[in-house]
Amino acid sequence: MSGTFTIAGRPVGPDHPPYVVAELSANHNGDIGRAVAIMRAAKEAGADAVKLQTYTADTMTIDHSGPDFRIQGGLWDGYKLYDLYREAQTPWDWHDELFAEGRRLGITVFSTPFDATAVDLLEKLDNPVYKIASFEVPDLPLIARVAQTGKPIIMSTGMADLGEISDAVRTARENGARDLILLHCVSAYPAPAREANLRTISHLAEAFGVATGLSDHTLGTAVSVVAVGQGAVLIEKHFTLNRADGGPDGPFSLEPDELRTLVTQCCDAWEALGRVSYERAASERPNMIFRRSLYIVRDMAEGEVFTEDSVRVIRPGYGMAPKELPRVLGRRARRAIPRGTALDWPLID
Repeated sequence: MSGTFTIAGRPVGPDHPPYVVAELSANHNGDIGRAVAIMRAAKEAGADAVKLQTYTADTMTIDHSGPDFRIQGGLWDGYKLYDLYREAQTPWDWHDELFAEGRRLGITVFSTPFDATAVDLLEKLDNPVYKIASFEVPDLPLIARVAQTGKPIIMSTGMADLGEISDAVRTARENGARDLILLHCVSAYPAPAREANLRTISHLAEAFGVATGLSDHTLGTAVSVVAVGQGAVLIEKHFTLNRADGGPDGPFSLEPDELRTLVTQCCDAWEALGRVSYERAASERPNMIFRRSLYIVRDMAEGEVFTEDSVRVIRPGYGMAPKELPRVLGRRARRAIPRGTALDWPLID
């Protein structure tokens, strides 16, 4: 896996706690005040960053009512593409204020551009890292343009096959990208946990020599926490103030208490990974006394033979190891030994 790098000064990599991104997306519901409130809630919950999406309906599609341009089934059934993107877009004239609010709050703000004009806008705002959305992985010209900024790239891989991911990674590297994270992703909204296939996270790391993470569209926090155990160094989840407030992304977004839980549990999972070790942990050392050992269980006279009636393997663990019992039986006591004495070699002839 590639080494650690930084996003706005925060180290990201396997030797650091998972980097947690709260995806604002369309959860602003058209209200910049709500967008700011979501950012504040993300900061209070412990997220490292808030991610925007930078597009307009006109940069995404055309205003057309034909069947090709109407969504059938799923969360957004019946929507015209143009109308969905017009409702969900983060207006470009909000961006400066949202980036400034991030600086005031002390939380990183970055965005997903969907075309070159969005990259141009974000460069003016000193966007610190770029996200390539799953649906844009085949857009190699966009990836090239983003890579040419020299900023780190976070790339989701939902729906992309290995060949498409390989093309995207090669394009990014050929255009100057040095720091790259691939996010395993299932691009369903919401995604069933049974389809998460989290073992893909470690395979991506091995296949492409990059850091890996998870863009998680499942409900709840469990899948993200397990992903950390598979080597994820970055977790991205959609975030809202209250799912009951609605909006295009509300039904599969976390609320503030859930995001706080996610941050805590992901950090706990990362700490629990630790290292390969067969040493006794500091917390378990006091419990050594509760292991079994050899004890005298009846009063013995000097010179008496040790038998199974006089020596037993019991708790606590202050005596000789149980494996020594066969070597003790048949020998004699060097002196009188009272019942309840931990047996040790100086007591044995």
